Amino acid sequence: MTSAAAAAAEMAALRAASNRASRLAHALSGRLHQQQAGLATSLVMKTKIGKTKFNKAAQEGVRKEYDTFGELEVPNSKYYGAQTVRSVMNFPIGGENERMPLPVIKAFGVLKKAAAQVNKEFGLDPKVSDAISKAADEVISGKLYDEHFPLVIWQTGSGTQSNMNTNEVIANRAIEMMGGQLGSKTPVHPNDHVNKSQSSNDTYPTAMHIATAVEIHNTLLPGLAALHKALDDKAKEFADIVKIGRTHTQDATPLTLGQEFGGYAQQIEFGIERVKACLPRLYMLAAGGTAVGTGLNTRIGFAEKVAAKVSELTGLPFITAPNKFEALAAHDAMVEVSGALNVLACSIMKIANDVRFLASGPRCGLGELSLPENEPGSSIMPGKVNPTQCEAITMVAAQVMGNHVAVTVGGSNGHFELNVFKPMMVANVLRSIRLLGDSCHAFVNNCVTGIEANRERIDKLLHESLMLVTALNPHIGYDKAAKIAKTAHKEGSTLKGAALKLGYLTEEQFNQWVRPEDMLGPK
Repeated sequence: MTSAAAAAAEMAALRAASNRASRLAHALSGRLHQQQAGLATSLVMKTKIGKTKFNKAAQEGVRKEYDTFGELEVPNSKYYGAQTVRSVMNFPIGGENERMPLPVIKAFGVLKKAAAQVNKEFGLDPKVSDAISKAADEVISGKLYDEHFPLVIWQTGSGTQSNMNTNEVIANRAIEMMGGQLGSKTPVHPNDHVNKSQSSNDTYPTAMHIATAVEIHNTLLPGLAALHKALDDKAKEFADIVKIGRTHTQDATPLTLGQEFGGYAQQIEFGIERVKACLPRLYMLAAGGTAVGTGLNTRIGFAEKVAAKVSELTGLPFITAPNKFEALAAHDAMVEVSGALNVLACSIMKIANDVRFLASGPRCGLGELSLPENEPGSSIMPGKVNPTQCEAITMVAAQVMGNHVAVTVGGSNGHFELNVFKPMMVANVLRSIRLLGDSCHAFVNNCVTGIEANRERIDKLLHESLMLVTALNPHIGYDKAAKIAKTAHKEGSTLKGAALKLGYLTEEQFNQWVRPEDMLGPK
């Protein structure tokens, strides 16, 4: 190729590259403009609960709303406003599965209703207060969640955008109830009325505590109570079944299967007590602390009255936090709850592992327990049935442990007057609560209640164990008892045979002293 031809080819390549860059810039510009329109003038596809739906915002029309950064377009069918749209634009992280949890939004509804009623006592127009309360009721019911609360947990660490999302939804719904125009901010203003005497810095931690306490009562404690009862029932059912114990995964001295299950039941009982012991700190609400904990822009008595209203609305004994600076800057109460959940996860991991290992087999494992057969276990091995409920709940336990690590990191990052890991912390605590509550019910219904003891197998393993020799210690001493066990193990004989061969005791003495049923407790 001549130098002239090469130069021409190079120029052509440069022009082509320039054209591509121009088209890309135009496309990006159009995309940005579309995004700034609040996703309202485009056809947006959302995947939700396994279904694909199309939000034809352009067909439904838009309205102009404003925040301190300027004008944005909002779909007419939505109650949220400009700040929510801006958050959707700025934090496109995680999608549908990462939305702010419903319990948090419901808790915000409770708080906004309580604040509106208290503010009415302090002079807020009764018509405005009542409209806010009615709109808040719809938030509390959950009916507005799917369509009007699109924000994800990955936003500002104070939860400001979700507080404003709630303020905007309640304000616009109240405006609609009063015959006004959506987005007009009159006669109900999201900041001046719905957020009156509040800051995101105190409302979000208040919602965190309300949501967590409510979910503990509604989801976690019932699941734990069911699991405790099921394990305790099995402990009573198996009270007379003597089996060999195991320490270090090796044969040990006997106990009853009932004693073993009684230990499991006690673990869950202690776990319930630990969770309940956290509740007094959860019942302390940050509301009334406003921006940094001083209570700026509130009236004297506002904090106490709001806590009392929240208590009235939820039926739980909420009170105002004694120190609002701690309530905003630190979330030790949330870390404490997560820690209690983490202990429960440890307990459940141990219990479920024991159950599946004791049920291993059916012919080549321990085989002391039989578990309910709920579904086929293998796509290649015909007739195989696996301990699936044990596997599911141990995965839950692992996830709860991981959630606790995240909550711990979040709790340690309260800087100066505000912790800014709030949404992540509450989302992980709520997820742990839901997973533990649900999995306990599944484990009880599909596994624990159907557990059966394989008495013949248990008895066979019991009498094959060399550790029954421990009963001879008080009579012939540790050294002679150890030699009997070692001889029996080496020669493959029974303990009795080895004892008689060594001449350490008579057959009558052996039969009198080595009785598993007499080895179950102190004498």
